[in-house]
Amino acid sequence: MKMAWKEMKKFKLRYLILGFIVFLISMLTLSISGLANGLSDDNASLIKHMPDGTFYMDEEAEDNYSFSSLTTEQEDEIKNASGQETFFSIQMGELLDDDDKKFSTAYVTSEGGDYFPEVDKGEIVLDSSFEGEGFEVGDEVSNSLMEEPLTIAGFVEQQKFSHTEVGFINKEDYGEMFRADTFQIGFIDDEVDLGESLKSYNNSDFLNTIPSYSAEQMSLNMIIIFLYVISALLFAIFFYMINVQKMSTFGILKAIGVKQSSLFVMMWSQMLLITIVSLIPAIVAGLLINQFAPEGMPFFLPTETITFSAIAFIIIGFLGATLSGLQIRKAEPMQAINQGGM
Repeated sequence: MKMAWKEMKKFKLRYLILGFIVFLISMLTLSISGLANGLSDDNASLIKHMPDGTFYMDEEAEDNYSFSSLTTEQEDEIKNASGQETFFSIQMGELLDDDDKKFSTAYVTSEGGDYFPEVDKGEIVLDSSFEGEGFEVGDEVSNSLMEEPLTIAGFVEQQKFSHTEVGFINKEDYGEMFRADTFQIGFIDDEVDLGESLKSYNNSDFLNTIPSYSAEQMSLNMIIIFLYVISALLFAIFFYMINVQKMSTFGILKAIGVKQSSLFVMMWSQMLLITIVSLIPAIVAGLLINQFAPEGMPFFLPTETITFSAIAFIIIGFLGATLSGLQIRKAEPMQAINQGGM
């Protein structure tokens, strides 16, 4: 470690440049990760906040919840399965305030379980985002599909579907609004495969049935993967160039008794120090964005994502430096001495 630190002090500029590039890439990676998590919640927090279990839709719906309609027999099958069952339906619509201003709303009605709020007839429970639009408990809101207005009974946190705020309503109001008296989706908190008329989905599979969810997340995740690959190449190329320039130095160090393993340890120490020093400000920047991001910006950077990214960068740096460090094995003591070495 002492030898690694002495070299880094001697060649400050080259290591500062590498550290700055690692900082930029790691900050960009954390930012896109936060954006991917934020968009994921904005797109499907209604489903993501449910526990692991099994979702059921009508087989003929072809993975589209809008086309699914569970029969009484199918509901009985789900009720007879092990676990706590919940039935719910989702339809996209609009909500009007006193000034007839329109707000996109994902209307949800449910029965059974305790994952969604219970709502009485004539009432609605909205996502807390509506509070920012000036709505308050007790206000009346209307809908072009209903004759009577709905009274806001409360607000819930982070309940969105397909990038739209959710409004929970009673089954009778939902039936009047959308002319539907059956549920679209069944859920139990267990893994059970039922009859042929029902198609089952685990949580991640059901999320991918939401329009745009899989395409959106796949695009962002591909960018993140490419950033990790770029980081690995960056470390490999940088240390390769440094090691090529130091071949004669390595040869002389070997000649005076320095073990090859010690030279690798020196290189790994430099890599680890650069990575950690670069990651700290990148993580701080990510946390600041997470804390002070504008309300309308879907950004969420949990501790798990930060920890994963930090470990991934360290592993990638280790692999990149190690691959480039294979040059150290080619350093010949006698050849370095004959060339004048250091």
